[in-house]
Amino acid sequence: MRAVFVGAGSLAVNTARVLVKRGHEVVVVEQDQERIRSLSQELDCGFICGDGSRPAILREADPQHTTVLYCLTGDDKSNMIASLVGRSLGFGRIVTKIDDPELEHICLELGLEDTIIPSRAVGVHLADLFEGRDPLAFSTMIREEARVFSFVAGEKEAGDLAALELPKRTRIICLYRGGELLIPDDQVALVVGDEVVLITHRDNVNALTERFKNPARES
Repeated sequence: MRAVFVGAGSLAVNTARVLVKRGHEVVVVEQDQERIRSLSQELDCGFICGDGSRPAILREADPQHTTVLYCLTGDDKSNMIASLVGRSLGFGRIVTKIDDPELEHICLELGLEDTIIPSRAVGVHLADLFEGRDPLAFSTMIREEARVFSFVAGEKEAGDLAALELPKRTRIICLYRGGELLIPDDQVALVVGDEVVLITHRDNVNALTERFKNPARES
């Protein structure tokens, strides 16, 4: 498989190094020529020198033959723009890194499904370790045909949860409202801006994505 990285920071380089060792094709897009020269001595992959948020540069990375585009620069806005440009060029899957949690909701509304906030993920991981819990437990539960999908509720979804008429083998796990976790029951109604988290069969993901148009994430 083939991965393209926009940005050559530590996260991008460490991920690229692992993928190269596993036999995957990797291309790194980076503006700093000196950084490319340094990395080329240790990383056996392709390099493109340029601004990864520019269509002409990303087009060189061959979107049609790329499995994942990783937008991992140190600037949130650049990552978001590169992700949107990448989507318009036809990259199949895009991972967007942001450091400011306040931008997460915007990413979700823009349909950037795989948005990551590394500092928050590490923080949760360390807190769970401190309290003696296994942070990987949930990921081992979601396997085979199961998928987690979420979307941001708009005006069409506001109201009674039962009115959503979700597909078979789909259930609401929880929702987030203003940063607060809510476990839905008969008394909870959706309001615009709620992030709804579902568990569903993998066969439903495409239909859910098409229906809601603004998927938050799927795993």
